[in-house]
Amino acid sequence: MKLNETVAVITGGASGLGEATVRNFVAGGAKVAIFDMNAERGENVAEELGDHVLFQKVDVTDEASVVAGIAATMAKFGKITANVNCAGIGVASKTLGKEGPHDLGLFKKTIDINLTGTFNVFRLAAEQMAKNEPNEDGERGVIVNTASVAAYDGQKGQVAYSATKGAIVGMTLPVSRDLAFYGIRICAIAPGLFLTPLFEGLGQEVVDSLSAQVTFPKRLGKPSEYGSLARIIVESPYMNGETIRLDGAIRLP
Repeated sequence: MKLNETVAVITGGASGLGEATVRNFVAGGAKVAIFDMNAERGENVAEELGDHVLFQKVDVTDEASVVAGIAATMAKFGKITANVNCAGIGVASKTLGKEGPHDLGLFKKTIDINLTGTFNVFRLAAEQMAKNEPNEDGERGVIVNTASVAAYDGQKGQVAYSATKGAIVGMTLPVSRDLAFYGIRICAIAPGLFLTPLFEGLGQEVVDSLSAQVTFPKRLGKPSEYGSLARIIVESPYMNGETIRLDGAIRLP
């Protein structure tokens, strides 16, 4: 799919991996709708990048909110051909700790945002993609979801987060099979340790310690590197049904 003919819905697009993807796509000529709950940040990014960007305050867990965001995107740009899902949260809590068992509400909230929210957006985006005229490969759209290396080697306290990311990996192939009839592809990216605002706030000593765990290169990933891979997936019609680790070969201890 040619990026300069792409209209992408990017969740979590106001910061971190999502914002980097927005910037990469716009630089390549795409039109982008940012779905995010941070209205101030989202509107600032949209204003900076110009008329090719639409911001919509969207709660990915709420069907009506996503439907409204999709409708606004269609009204402005006339189509949706790509969807990159970066919205999510990370929590730290053991299955059983000093304060008792893992809080069930926190577990459900993580599932609701990271997993159900991702599914909620891409199922509705796919509905619009299916209406597109197919290109020479019969392609009408592409979905990129965000998993994590925690899907494979989650650490202590990551039970809720790892469960959601493992599910993102697990549904990639069946969704590719579900949507093949419509000419819609789906892949997932499993990032390792990335220098997002969460890590930046931990201080240089912590960042250096985490960087030392990476096989090569010895640093945290750059959000721009995630954006570049998302772009490659959109532009590569034979990439489908796969989860790609983007992690400097790290294996979490």
